[in-house]
Amino acid sequence: MALIDLQIAARSLAQHRKRTLFLGVATGGVTCLLVLLMALTDGLQENLLRTGSTLMTGHVNVGGFYKITAGSAVPLVTDYQKVLDVVRPLVPELDYAVGRGRGYTKAVADTGSMDVVLGGLDLAHDPGFKSAIVLADGKLEDLEKPGSILIFQSEAKRLGVKAGDTLTLSAPTYRGMANTADVRVAVVAKDMGVLSYFNAFVPFVTLKSLYQLKDGSTGAIHLYLKDHRDSLKVAERLRKALAEKGWRLMDADPQPYWMKLMLKVPKEDWTGQKLDISTWSDELGQIQSTIQLLQRLTGFLLFTLVCIIGAGVMSTMWIAIRERTREIGTMRAIGMHRRRVLLMFLTEAFLLGLISTAGGAVVSVLAAAAINALRIGLPEMVQVILMSDTLQLSVHAAKVLAAIVGLTLAISLSALLPSIFAARLKPVTAMHHIG
Repeated sequence: MALIDLQIAARSLAQHRKRTLFLGVATGGVTCLLVLLMALTDGLQENLLRTGSTLMTGHVNVGGFYKITAGSAVPLVTDYQKVLDVVRPLVPELDYAVGRGRGYTKAVADTGSMDVVLGGLDLAHDPGFKSAIVLADGKLEDLEKPGSILIFQSEAKRLGVKAGDTLTLSAPTYRGMANTADVRVAVVAKDMGVLSYFNAFVPFVTLKSLYQLKDGSTGAIHLYLKDHRDSLKVAERLRKALAEKGWRLMDADPQPYWMKLMLKVPKEDWTGQKLDISTWSDELGQIQSTIQLLQRLTGFLLFTLVCIIGAGVMSTMWIAIRERTREIGTMRAIGMHRRRVLLMFLTEAFLLGLISTAGGAVVSVLAAAAINALRIGLPEMVQVILMSDTLQLSVHAAKVLAAIVGLTLAISLSALLPSIFAARLKPVTAMHHIG
């Protein structure tokens, strides 16, 4: 019976080719737009995670603040190896962990200067950093040498330097005394969006010398998980376990560490060490909000388009029913039940929706693959928003399938009211209809 309904629906769609083509192209276009917009927002989200977890944060961070006096604080974890020894067994989801130094300094060249967020790293034990950085000049291996620095293209342009040139870093130590260090530009890396406009990296030994840190101290322990979606539950587990083992912890606060350092911690009346557990979404919260705004705008736009398509389908079905009223009356007169009439028109809408949405999805997947292969360059202002120098789309099969199912269901439901009307037509009245 279902096969017969499908055959009737297919013949009806074929008989009204112009109407079917118009609705099919419109529905396929909406599907294509939906999949491409989802791919854009997913690509943006993945770029943010990749860039942020390379430059500023792990998936989960065991950071902290150390206060020599109640009114001053520095982003520091003392005896971090002890903390790491406790953390590792608590996180079976862990891929790897690294200590990253945190600092803020002025970089001075012969032709310019700028303030930069300075990261200290152990390149040999930081595989994520090595795999994410794309070189523009220099050798990444040279960053393992003390007295070297990695900067990005936009920073090199502002400072007027290239690989091999010398910069002077000037910063106050964590005890308030001014200190400087001369470093050689070992690597100029390609920009990675807005976050790379103010970040630079030196070997951890160089950062320790600049800030006169004791051995065993670091800025934060970055934990990289096998699946970043586990970050919230891992953070909660660590917060509870470390507190039970006697460490003092900051209250949970979804703000980046630098905002806590500037606005919150100095106002609190305590001294010594406090650990701070945060996730990548906490550290990148302000940028994450931009993505969420884009997702809301995308959702609103697509809801509007789906409503328009639904209205189009409903109007078309009303027209089709009016044109086929005598046909409906004949089928009812020879014994077709109301339920079969209802099912016949719903099947027609379902088939139209399924074919057009599937076609639109295929076109969008091919278009996304072509865009990624072309590596289309972006203007600088767009790079700031999209966190990448090229347009990158990320297509997920589950979301494509969800788009097909969701739009097909919406189109089918749009045909429900006209189909109910058709099913309720009386055979005698329908057969005598003129129109």
